[in-house]
Amino acid sequence: MAIILDTDVIIRGEKGTFDLSGWLTDHATEEIEIAAITVAELWHGVERASAEHRPRRQAYLETVFTFLPVIAYTDEIAREHARIWAEAEAAGRMTGYYDLIVAATARQRGSQLATFNRRHFEHIRGLSLVAL
Repeated sequence: MAIILDTDVIIRGEKGTFDLSGWLTDHATEEIEIAAITVAELWHGVERASAEHRPRRQAYLETVFTFLPVIAYTDEIAREHARIWAEAEAAGRMTGYYDLIVAATARQRGSQLATFNRRHFEHIRGLSLVAL
């Protein structure tokens, strides 16, 4: 079973508050991936970065993206996204739209989701979260 990394995992790796490299080494036998929306969120951070921080942040992401496969937002994932979105609204437990896409990517593929933002995802039925 693959593990999808949430944006916050990669950001904490960049900031040095999480040993992403060590965690990836510990999980070397597993498929580790990221959702396409995560790529957009991370590049948005580069675009907003100050001139001082931008080169380091860009280099970090370019390194990360060389070894993490990106899962495209397909028609199947879009349908799963719509289901999760409808379920969250009906339950009055709406979370961020990008988080819903990450969750849909993981749930549609039968993958686990690694995140530090458990409260954003724990209410999503059928989604398996990885403890960090």
